Amino acid sequence: MDRRKSIKTLLVGTVSAGALAEACNPGEPKVAPADSTATTSTATSSSTGNPTGINRMAEELAHTKEISARTFFTPDELATITILGDIIIPRDEVSGSASDAKVPEFIEFIVKEIPEHQVPIRGGLRWLDMQCLNRFGKPFKDCTPQQRLDLVDDIAYPVRKTNKPEMAQGIPFFTLMRNLTATGFYTSEIGVKDIGYMGNVPTQWKGVPDDVLKQYGLAYTEKELRECI
Repeated sequence: MDRRKSIKTLLVGTVSAGALAEACNPGEPKVAPADSTATTSTATSSSTGNPTGINRMAEELAHTKEISARTFFTPDELATITILGDIIIPRDEVSGSASDAKVPEFIEFIVKEIPEHQVPIRGGLRWLDMQCLNRFGKPFKDCTPQQRLDLVDDIAYPVRKTNKPEMAQGIPFFTLMRNLTATGFYTSEIGVKDIGYMGNVPTQWKGVPDDVLKQYGLAYTEKELRECI
């Protein structure tokens, strides 16, 4: 199963297929203020407290800066999160991996912003290491790629009828990690490009085809051609 395509299908499926067409307006075009610097980026740590570059309230900036200044995960925990994220969304010929999109930094930010995630994720990471120590004699991050996949395969399918009872604690942990990884990746610049989402972009209407105009004995005036087409 192609994880990337499955996640993209779920995300793109929520976007309406309809499009809104703006009426012709010959007035002066609207120009964004010179200091408008909105960009697409995940909410990760920043020395300025304003990682996205979007204009934000002072209270928001102070809150983000305060959260970014704290550290929750240990280096070993962050290494495990990085490996798990790249298993969920690996690098391919289309775009980078979860770690390329700075998903580990995103998850670090989220668990400080939403503290109820802290115990489930930290507990899940320890559970993962204990399983690997029992099976392979070493923590998850030190296992071989195949050993990691063997364990992930046991917890990656929450509705599978053949799931083992001893994997019951690991299944919701991996589901949470998968949700956070997908959220972090597909709200990053890499993820948005991976989907191919363009946002609201202007279109160019070239008018009614000439043969249709001739059929009804109509024609555009010079003013209409100049201002609308």
